[in-house]
Amino acid sequence: MTLVYSFLFCGTICLIGQIILDNTKLTPGHVTTIFVVLGAFLGIFNIYDKIVSIVGAGANIPIVSFGNLLLNGTYTGYLENGTLGLFTGMLAAVSAGVVSAVVFAFVASIFTKPKD
Repeated sequence: MTLVYSFLFCGTICLIGQIILDNTKLTPGHVTTIFVVLGAFLGIFNIYDKIVSIVGAGANIPIVSFGNLLLNGTYTGYLENGTLGLFTGMLAAVSAGVVSAVVFAFVASIFTKPKD
């Protein structure tokens, strides 16, 4: 059942994003920013953690989870290292995802040709 919940959650996030793109003049960058801020907002009140417990790993796929990850990393860093931990905790939390995106983009660029 977790697979169904994951599919429905991710699909709902994509549906909401597509509806926003189709019916407003917002760009994909605006929609992405809205979703990241929404994820951070849900993380403040521990709502996103409850969603993850119900949906499973499927809640960690959409961009909404990035905002939650930023918030949790910042909070954990602050608890461990004080004010400096606000920055180092955030960077430590998202470093694996950012490095993976860069590496996979590089590998994909090796096997594809750019269009003019």
